[in-house]
Amino acid sequence: MQAECDPNLIVYFNGEYVPMRDAHVGILTHALHYGTGVFEGIRAYWSEADNQLLLFRPVEHFERWKRNCGILRLTVPASAEELCEITIELLRRNGFRTSVYIRPLAYKCAERVGVCTDERDAFALVALPFGDYLPSDKGLHVGVSSWRRIEDNAIPARAKVCGAYVNSALASDDARRSGFDEALLLNESGRVAEGATCNLFMVRNGALITPPATENVLEGITRASVMELAGRELGLPVIERPIGRSELYVCDELFLTGTAVGIAPVVRVDHRPVKGGSIGAVTRQTRQLYADAAQGRLRAYRKWVVPAGPPKQEPAPEAVSLMATSAG
Repeated sequence: MQAECDPNLIVYFNGEYVPMRDAHVGILTHALHYGTGVFEGIRAYWSEADNQLLLFRPVEHFERWKRNCGILRLTVPASAEELCEITIELLRRNGFRTSVYIRPLAYKCAERVGVCTDERDAFALVALPFGDYLPSDKGLHVGVSSWRRIEDNAIPARAKVCGAYVNSALASDDARRSGFDEALLLNESGRVAEGATCNLFMVRNGALITPPATENVLEGITRASVMELAGRELGLPVIERPIGRSELYVCDELFLTGTAVGIAPVVRVDHRPVKGGSIGAVTRQTRQLYADAAQGRLRAYRKWVVPAGPPKQEPAPEAVSLMATSAG
């Protein structure tokens, strides 16, 4: 899914709530030329039962974002809790009654030429309606990319550094042009790292296996949530260890995880079926558990969701007309 923005959408920019059409940066903005920004992704799911949006682990996301901003010496002055309040107000002002994706972005905002950074920083928050990033109800067909995952000593993969996503863009574009739904990347050592925009899990010999952070993967919050759910609720051994490319061809199940993608089953890798070429039982169970937890349906995991409150109610047209008549 490619989410397009309504120019009338309210965003948080330069410390104010403004329409998207009024939120501009200059053509010489440092982050635009040199990739010196760090972004984050947060989901909020619409709950009919609660008549409100439920933010999934927003404090953890904002805390990770602020930590990772430090890699580029970017300063976000607001606390994680204050950022949650800004986000809730943003959701309220837009009156969303559907699931949304929230994109915080901190960036070097100096307008000049020259790669060396300075202390001029800015941040913004955007929220927009968002469905499935990768429609995967029937499973995905992924391909191992010829592009290698960036190394930690080049650009830290554990952070969502804007410039690093050229790596993801090259791999994703190549994969889609080759007929795949998504790309998988190997690191420079030839071991499996992750998808172009998501972490990876493999089921093999009764265990859930995922590459450790030292394999140049993003330290995903969805990844951490899946590890906890699979261990506690399914009783699965959860193992962090290197994965060889050929293991993908002989594993029992495979799926991708991420804030945007949720849990996306993989049924084919490099034109080879995963097991029988259908979505496996562990993947189905984990996917359902994650959806129930993220959408506030599991009591034990309600701590993971933050209610945004009912959306702002616009007055009905009749009421507007009556108010106008009264004012006249």
